[in-house]
Amino acid sequence: MEYKKIIEHYEECFEKFGDTPQGVDWTKEEQVESRYNTMLELINFREKSFQITENISLLDYGCGLSHLYEYIVKNNIDYVEYTGLEISNKFFEVSKKKFPDNTYIKGDILKDNNLLKNKYDYIIINGVFTEKRDLSYQDMFSYFEKMIEKIYEYCDKGIAFNVMSKQVDWEIDTLFHVPMDDMANFLTKKISRNFIIRNDYGLYEYTVYLYKAFL
Repeated sequence: MEYKKIIEHYEECFEKFGDTPQGVDWTKEEQVESRYNTMLELINFREKSFQITENISLLDYGCGLSHLYEYIVKNNIDYVEYTGLEISNKFFEVSKKKFPDNTYIKGDILKDNNLLKNKYDYIIINGVFTEKRDLSYQDMFSYFEKMIEKIYEYCDKGIAFNVMSKQVDWEIDTLFHVPMDDMANFLTKKISRNFIIRNDYGLYEYTVYLYKAFL
């Protein structure tokens, strides 16, 4: 449970900054919407059309304060059936209170094999793998691998997640900077070749779209 330190870090951010982007450790508020937009474009890349006629089930894994859901509502994205999952009891309770009509799940997918009862069309994992705190790179990468392998089982179409880039002016020791070769080698050997790396939205991170089948 070394990754518990990461959870504690986010809870400390919430205690300090409240229900704000800083409360989930996004330091630059103006970048948040770009990040959400990139995450949700996972759907359009796969569906190949902006004219989506059927509802799409989406799991927001590590939903935090449900800011992604707020972005969905703000932008009138009415085809998404949203479910949030959170390991932190603090974030889980806040999200439930904010949006009582939403479905929220609380728990740790690595400890509870029965946590998820359903599959989802798409799963978004925003910010779960950008911090490593005092974990070594290898320990964090091992945790990341286990999580992706497990979460991938529960999507029908694809997942999106982000990590910090190595192409930066300087690296921060507490962040999870992943070489693209390490990412591609892991996905190709253990998950699927059906992935896209998005490095085109101006932040010092990249987002991966990992699909079950790219049609």
